[in-house]
Amino acid sequence: RQSCRAYKMTPSDDELYQRTRVNALERESLNTLFIDGYSKLGFTINGNRVFGPCAVIPQALLQWNVGSYKDITEDSLALFYMLEPKIEILVLGLGERMQRLDPKLFMLLKSKGIAVEVQDTPNACATFNFLTSEKRHTAAALIPPHYLPGELE
Repeated sequence: RQSCRAYKMTPSDDELYQRTRVNALERESLNTLFIDGYSKLGFTINGNRVFGPCAVIPQALLQWNVGSYKDITEDSLALFYMLEPKIEILVLGLGERMQRLDPKLFMLLKSKGIAVEVQDTPNACATFNFLTSEKRHTAAALIPPHYLPGELE
């Protein structure tokens, strides 16, 4: 008789027999905006090219009138707290690296009930897509990076 080196798992093998579940980021609604890509010039959102900084709000895509993170003021963020229905989270992508913003800006948005996530633009795009796929009321304010990974500064 041959020895058996294999073990067949059964549903009673609690920890060994578990199903794996994969959830893909799906575009369930045609009105949902996802960021497809970015470059030094701007962004591709749902196949549409946007040049320069942009504001991605639920069901709308707008040019955002800032040149760099230094131009971000209470006025430039007003759009995000005037939206109805209100957004839960604002994802700020500030270019190729994170930058420090005036703490008053965070206090203003917090007083309006909006959480803020400040990141470099590549990570901000991914975070926005993830939060949107989770059906969170999310907006993004994005500044294109001046250079891309792999390029010389």
